[in-house]
Amino acid sequence: MTMDEAAVQRALDVKRRHEKTLRGKANVVAVGVGRRVRGGVPTDEICIVVSVKAKLPAARLAPSDVIPSRLEGVPVDVVATGEISALS
Repeated sequence: MTMDEAAVQRALDVKRRHEKTLRGKANVVAVGVGRRVRGGVPTDEICIVVSVKAKLPAARLAPSDVIPSRLEGVPVDVVATGEISALS
């Protein structure tokens, strides 16, 4: 297993343990694993990606709805995607 594969597997394991809690937070629409995006440019850093309807300042969220920057040492990237719905 390469370092990248190991990082992806670790992120997937951590995501599975925290997905239910993350999806229960206000504004969260999806949780996945991918590469962190900085300034609109994908990096090589593997992270847990939390998709939200809109990015809000922490001050506008209840403390229980703030998404941590790391989970079990795995970075978390919050991405504004808007509402997600299945196509019919």
